[in-house]
Amino acid sequence: MVKYRLLQAFFDFWLARGEIGALPMPVKRKTRQRPFAPYIYTQSEIRSLLKAVSRCQKHFRCTIDPITLRAILIFIYATGALVGEALRLLIEDIDLKKGFVTIRRNRYNRSRTIPIGPDLMNVLKCYFALRRGQDPKDRNFFLNKEGKAIKKANIERTFERLRRVSGICRHDGGSYQPRMYDLRHAFAVHRITGWIKHGADLNRMLPALSVYMGLTGLRTTEKYLPFTPERFRAQLIQLSPRRSKRRWRDDLELMRFLSQLS
Repeated sequence: MVKYRLLQAFFDFWLARGEIGALPMPVKRKTRQRPFAPYIYTQSEIRSLLKAVSRCQKHFRCTIDPITLRAILIFIYATGALVGEALRLLIEDIDLKKGFVTIRRNRYNRSRTIPIGPDLMNVLKCYFALRRGQDPKDRNFFLNKEGKAIKKANIERTFERLRRVSGICRHDGGSYQPRMYDLRHAFAVHRITGWIKHGADLNRMLPALSVYMGLTGLRTTEKYLPFTPERFRAQLIQLSPRRSKRRWRDDLELMRFLSQLS
């Protein structure tokens, strides 16, 4: 695409001066829409990430301490927030008494206030107690070792190192390795999977999930349905041989097929 624009500008220059009669440019290729293919972390992989935080951040040159990195990872996975949304949180945005978080300035320039569970509240309370003991001047909730706001590029580089330390990589032919952003997708898929297990009405829950994640429209959450093979549990149990001790989740080919269903 960049080469195409450069050539077009080059020939436009000579066309404007009458040196050529027409643009000798090939027909512009139609841009293909890439399929939605996030990496969905398993719960065991998320535990591995959290367990490896201390090893990843043990070097004195690391600007983000292990407690802060762990709290941010848990926050994103527990709320489905964007990385930037988590880093922009201010102290006044988190109500640790009532259990609410206000997320401002998202990608659609909207704000939302979401409830959080007791486990996440305990994590944030412990982190805030440590942060208050340092008496920082910055109003951001998550801070680096210098008591300043964390830059997105910095934490994404840190997460890439954490992923390698954890030994997590994708083998499904994806164009990129698991990202910090994919914790948001894992939150959505795991939440939908839990609802399906408990027989919840997805017609009611998916719109609520869309609002909770700050998305627009029902289709933004419907895209996660192909990544929730729990919807086929009854059929898969009937098809699975009873003598085998292997579970259908262990069949990589089957899981790959299910992920392609719409």
